[in-house]
Formats: sequence, structure tokens, C-alpha cells
Amino acid sequence: MDMREGFLETANGKIWYAAYGEHLGKTPLLVLHGGPGFMSMSDGLEALWEERPVYFYDQLGCGRSDRAANKDFYSVENYIAELAEVRAGLNLPEVFLMGFSWGCALACAYVLKTQPPGIKGIVLSAPLLSSPAWDADQRRNIARMPVDVRKAIEEGEATADFGEIYQTAMMAYYRKHVCLLSPWPATLSTAFSGMSLDVYNTMWGPSEFTVTGKLKDFDLGPRLSEINQPVLLTCGDRDEADVRTVKEFQERFPDARMAVIPQASHLHQLERPQIYAAIVEDFLRDIECA
Repeated sequence: MDMREGFLETANGKIWYAAYGEHLGKTPLLVLHGGPGFMSMSDGLEALWEERPVYFYDQLGCGRSDRAANKDFYSVENYIAELAEVRAGLNLPEVFLMGFSWGCALACAYVLKTQPPGIKGIVLSAPLLSSPAWDADQRRNIARMPVDVRKAIEEGEATADFGEIYQTAMMAYYRKHVCLLSPWPATLSTAFSGMSLDVYNTMWGPSEFTVTGKLKDFDLGPRLSEINQPVLLTCGDRDEADVRTVKEFQERFPDARMAVIPQASHLHQLERPQIYAAIVEDFLRDIECA
């Protein structure tokens, strides 16, 4: 495996990165992980660096990167600035962006705010692009959960008690909408156990479906029509990112296609890696052949 890793010096700390397939000549892919507060995972993307360079990095406060001196630093604006620094540090004048969940919000916010040159296309997988829309989808999902799970979630949110009962209900929800694999891959369990709660709680909240942080009112929906790059949106048919909502997003972009992956949820790149890679590769090749 052709892999190089290291650290980039940025204005606010050292940022870990990994590069695969750097010797290949096609336009590189830069992966933006989810969370916020998660970490980079290469699982399910191995086929992509057989054709092109693929770069990963852990956002500040996450994974192997430095932590901010004050957790209030974690914000959309600062992560946009960091993405620009990372792209410059990795010398990626032309690049495809690939976001997962929160990483989709970051990719689109970066493009909208900075109008950066050289973005050849954007892959948005299990996209968070509107917190109000996300919340509405989770409410519908919760309503279909067993009564005991639903009540535990509702009581936890009403009392702000996110202890053991709430956590047990949360994991029942995650097994239905976040990852269907049983047991979860060791790398996923490790990533979850290493998630930065400082980042996650500051920007999001205590779980995927209880939003209390800075992103509570985040909504790029009205501005998606301003993104002119080709866009691919993917989701699982059991995803937290509801198929109907993702379809609405697709229709707002001027140039976008969408794929729904069967028997899959939020982490559909782990659950159906061959289908996922084939869809992404087809999208990238179409752009490069155009």
C-alpha cells in the first residue's frame, strides 16, 4: 500500500494527514470526515486510490490532530479557514472534495464562502446541509422506533439527562440508521471511542438526533443553487440523511446527480464499499472525460 502520513503546520496547530496513491496522475480527492469531532476513516475507499491520489486529514480537535486551546474556537468559520490551509499545505491546486455527513456541510460552506478555484467536483455522502431538515428527519425516524427507545430519547431530551438510559436508546438508533453491520468493524468502534466530545458537543450536541450546539440553525439549503461544480450526492436507503431530503438537495444544485445505496445506512461506504466506489468512480470519470 502506497501511503504517506505526516503533520501540517497551520495557524492553530498541527493537522494530521495521510496520502494514498500520490504517484498516480489523475485529479486528487480530498476527504472531509464527519462528526463534527469524528476522525478520518479510509475504510471502504480503498478502490478509489487505485486510480488517483486520495488525501485524508483530521480536523483540529479531532483524531491525531492538535486540540484548540479553547473549545469555543471550534466553528464552521474556523474549519473553513483550516480547509484552505490544508489544501495549500498539501499542494492541491486542482482537487475533488469528498465530504461525509458534517464534512458535506464543510465542503459546501467552504465553496460558498471562499469561491476557491480548482474544485473539479464535489462528492457529498450522507449529507448534512441543513440542521432543521436533519432534525425533522430524525424526528420521523424516532417516531418509528420501539416505544421504550422513543420514550428514553424523549425523556432524556426533556430533562437534559443524557446518561445510561438515553445512551442505550441512542445505540439502538445508531444500529438502525448509522451502521447496519453487526458487529461493527473494529476501526469504526475505535473511531467512535476516540471521537472528540469537545468538538461534537460544542458544534452539535449529545447525539446524532439531539442538536444543541452551534450548528443548531445551520442551513445551506437556500444557497445550494450557487454551487456550480458537478455534485454527486449519495445516501443509504436507511440513512439518517433521509432519501427524500437528499433528493430535495440534489434538485437545488445546478448540476447534480444522486445515488441511493440499497440495504445501507449512514456509513454506506463501509456497508456497501463496492457499490459506493463504483458510483463515485463513475462520477469522477465522467467529469474528467467531459
